[in-house]
Amino acid sequence: MAQRSGSDRFSGKRCFVTGAASGIGRATALKLAARGAELYLTDRDADGLALTVADARALGGVVAEHRALDISDHDAVVAFADDIHSRHPAMDVVMNIAGISAWGTVDKLTHDDWTSLININLMGPIHVIETFVPPMMEARRGGHLVNVSSAAGIVALPWHAAYSASKYGLRGLSEVLRFDLARYRIGVSVVVPGAVRTPLVDTVRIAGVDRDDPRVQKWTNRFSGHAVSPDVAADKILDGVARNRYLIYTSLDIRALYLFKRTMWLPYSIAMKQVNPLFTRALRPKTKQR
Repeated sequence: MAQRSGSDRFSGKRCFVTGAASGIGRATALKLAARGAELYLTDRDADGLALTVADARALGGVVAEHRALDISDHDAVVAFADDIHSRHPAMDVVMNIAGISAWGTVDKLTHDDWTSLININLMGPIHVIETFVPPMMEARRGGHLVNVSSAAGIVALPWHAAYSASKYGLRGLSEVLRFDLARYRIGVSVVVPGAVRTPLVDTVRIAGVDRDDPRVQKWTNRFSGHAVSPDVAADKILDGVARNRYLIYTSLDIRALYLFKRTMWLPYSIAMKQVNPLFTRALRPKTKQR
């Protein structure tokens, strides 16, 4: 993107945002609308997407195109991209925010857990990248790509094997593209949120665990209590894009944890080994009676 600063950084910029119906995606879309961006929005929740579109327009924003679709559906993403590019120039900013989460140990995670996480969290952004980024490269106007990974994409959180597989993959993809796209003046940022107060936090699937169990609710509520708001996360993302930062943190605890990992590997390894059984004791699945 052109090197501008201030609140007009996104004014008039064509911004494609996935996951726009709720959480970070919705908050980011509304902040972009308030800052004069031209929006192209999608989410698989048609009703939630319609509400975001209405609210963005109420803020004076321009929603040029929107469509309810699942980003894991390659054909649907291609069709939407083709329709957009037949009527509009290439995007200036592409934001892959949509995602799902599931926790569990490998003996409890189902094959569907693994495939759905990979399909939505990794292949979904790839579908968006392969359809929207090449036109940006061809236009040679610069731009920015944002991929929302997770704290689980930079550190080894307990019970996050399947989720981390998708989020580490997205971070690795982002790092390569950061260098591959530099000569086209397309910046790449990867967002690594910790807990964010979104519907995803309240509905995350924990394989083999009854979320209604009071013991489980105690720990999930404690987790939610440390969550930042979607508005805070959206502000961090937009500020990070404006500064062309590679890693964008939404909270200081994740920045500190990643620094701990990078600079003190042995203590980090010992700490994570200790955290794992604590996490397991808090959320241990009930065993079936034989």
